[in-house]
Formats: sequence, C-alpha cells, structure tokens
Amino acid sequence: MNTSVESQVRYLQRPEGRVSYTVEGEGPLVVAVPGMGDLRSSFRELVEPLLEAGYRVAVTDLRAHGDSDTTFAEFGDIATARDLIALIDELGGPAVVLGNSMGAAAAAWAAAERPDLVAGLVFYGPLLRDPVMSGAVTGLIHVMYRVLFARPWGAAAWAGYYRRILNRGRTVPWLEAHTADIRASLSEPGRLRAFRRLTLQLTHSVVEPRLPEVQAPMLAYVGDRDPDFRDVAAECEWMESIGAQVVRVPDAAHYPHAQRPDITVPGTLAFLAQRRTADGSEWTTGA
Repeated sequence: MNTSVESQVRYLQRPEGRVSYTVEGEGPLVVAVPGMGDLRSSFRELVEPLLEAGYRVAVTDLRAHGDSDTTFAEFGDIATARDLIALIDELGGPAVVLGNSMGAAAAAWAAAERPDLVAGLVFYGPLLRDPVMSGAVTGLIHVMYRVLFARPWGAAAWAGYYRRILNRGRTVPWLEAHTADIRASLSEPGRLRAFRRLTLQLTHSVVEPRLPEVQAPMLAYVGDRDPDFRDVAAECEWMESIGAQVVRVPDAAHYPHAQRPDITVPGTLAFLAQRRTADGSEWTTGA
C-alpha cells in the first residue's frame, strides 16, 4: 500500500525483510519514525516545512506497516532502533530523529547505541518506559490483544481506537482519510497478524535503562489528553528528570505532531535550527 503520493517509495533491506521509506530534499538529515499501528504519512504536517527549511527528510514505516514487508518475526523498540540505525547509515548520517510513541523509544535506544549517528531527538507522545502494572494485568492485556486484533474485526477495532481515543481533542481535516488508510493497510494479507505480534512483543523496559546514555538533546511534546499516560504531569516531570525539554500540548492526545502543528511545527524547526552549524550545512555535535 503506497501511502505517499509525493515521493517514490524506497526499501531498506534488513535480515528478515525490507523496511519502506521515502526521502526528499537536501541538507542535514532528519528521519521521522511513526508509532505502532500508524503510517509514515502521519508526519505530513512536518514534511513540507522541513523541506522548505532546507533539510533532507526521510520518513520510514515500521516493520510490516505501510509498504514494509510482512516477513518479519521480530518486533519492538530494539528491532525498530536497529532499522533506524541502518537507515541513517544508508542515507549518510548523522541525523536528528523525530519519533512518535514507540518510534520515540526506538529513537532513544538508537541514540544510546550509536551517539555518533543521532544529533538530536524530537519526541511526540513518547512512550519511553512501561507503565507500572502487575504480571497478571500484563497477561490479561495480552489476551485482550489476541482477541481484539484478530480477523475479521481487528483492522476496524484498531482504526476505531486510533480515531476516537488516541486522537482526542483537536483533529485535522485529513484524519478520516488517514484512519481509512490505516484500516485498509491492516486489511492487507499478513499485516494484522504482524501487528498483533508487535503488540505482544512490545516492551519499553529495554529502553528506560539506556536513557542515561543518551547524549543528544531531547525535545518532547506531550498531549494533555494522551490516554497512554495515567498522570500526564508526572510523566512530563519524569521526562524532564532524564534531561528532556518538555512541552505540554493542550487539546491534543497521542499525536501532537498531527493534531497541533501550530505548536509542534515551529517548535521543531526552532530546535533543529539550534542544532545546525553556522553555515547550515550539517549538524553540530555535543549537547
């Protein structure tokens, strides 16, 4: 399913299959990574402003999402981070990485693993640690995932949750069409099965211990209505404690980059501008 009408889809070969991405523009490299169950087109509000500001912009799909292959067996933050590292190497880094949800966690792990490749991090609705819950609750959630994301209702179930819960607050004119694209993508052979595997394998516990190793400056946008945070204020305080600059975004939930581009686009551009060398040709090094 080609989710980009503007750019030719490219493929990064990985051991278990290919990861799809697009790349446009010239200048310092910016790589954007979407969250679980989403498509690379979720970054559409950012791509054009980034290109106009003189950046080379790559937007990737996750494994088995969008135009990526469905042959993968391994999913999660580390697998995504390794794909991200390989993509930056392929395109010629370093890069500033923009990450939503689990894409933010993968970006943080990549920054800890390869600080030479990551010049900065911008997070939108980041999930950088697991919520505190008992093993019994985790097991119950996994049972729910197995049922909820099964055929024939799984694609519709996720699309409905994405539209009504994860996008609480301000919505964009293209949300209905984007949600329809997500549902159509998950209805393709093999994608829902892979998505279910991701939900069962995903844990951010592998990322949290590595956060002290991150040297790149971090900017995090957190929606005031994000349902993934039991206590938004407490999560913001914790992110600040690990060195992130945190911006709370009113009337937004899990996708502040899409829901409130009036806040996130200028803030992201300002953050990136601070990371460029005097002539604007590359990224600076150091925090």
